[in-house]
Amino acid sequence: MSTPHNEAALGDIAKTVIMPGDPLRAKYIAEKFLCDYKLVNSVRGMYSYTGMYKGKEVTIMASGMGMPSMGIYSYELYKFYEVENIIRIGSCGALIPELNLFDVILSQNVYSESNYALTLNNDDCHYVASNSDLNNSIINAAKNTNINIIKGNTICSDCFDLYMTDPKKFYNRVPIDNNFVGIEMEAFALFYNAKILNRKASCLMTVVDTPFKKAHASSDERLLGLDKMITLALESVVYRF
Repeated sequence: MSTPHNEAALGDIAKTVIMPGDPLRAKYIAEKFLCDYKLVNSVRGMYSYTGMYKGKEVTIMASGMGMPSMGIYSYELYKFYEVENIIRIGSCGALIPELNLFDVILSQNVYSESNYALTLNNDDCHYVASNSDLNNSIINAAKNTNINIIKGNTICSDCFDLYMTDPKKFYNRVPIDNNFVGIEMEAFALFYNAKILNRKASCLMTVVDTPFKKAHASSDERLLGLDKMITLALESVVYRF
């Protein structure tokens, strides 16, 4: 079995998938953290590796950037590859001054202006929740590994926030009573796919830019400086499954 975007056979992909955006980050995670891993997809350079982490089978697969890319890959994983759980791990921008570079955020609910749900499912939906069971596994793994996480609601944008011509207008449009802590570009599509396909999804993010401190991580730091978040996602798989 394969799809136009994934050459893996049914059974090549684990029930739990951890999804970074960057294919090179997927390769980095497999090489550094997994045992007995194998490359199961390389179509369009979207690398996917299945291996073992502390006795648990897990797949690391890149999602690409943005909701359309995440939407395709997560939908196919849930629908055609019988994946039950997807944990997105990625980068985000800070929306509150208390956050520092490389702080780790766990998204509880995500808001988006996107019409992803309307286009996919004729559903005028702009707010969707993560899975509480997966989140609890991540929270417990954080306690066991002494990794600090910030729990909060997040925004999923159609474009890179630093490139917005007038971000104040954007933030004036979003619901102000949701106490958003971070902004990224993929979680809404993932959470919505999980919702309509009765699967589970969570999203961990590492802060890589903050306008409050005028700081941002380099491309190398974005690739290699996210080990706390990666470890937390993998440990949550051990804890739960």
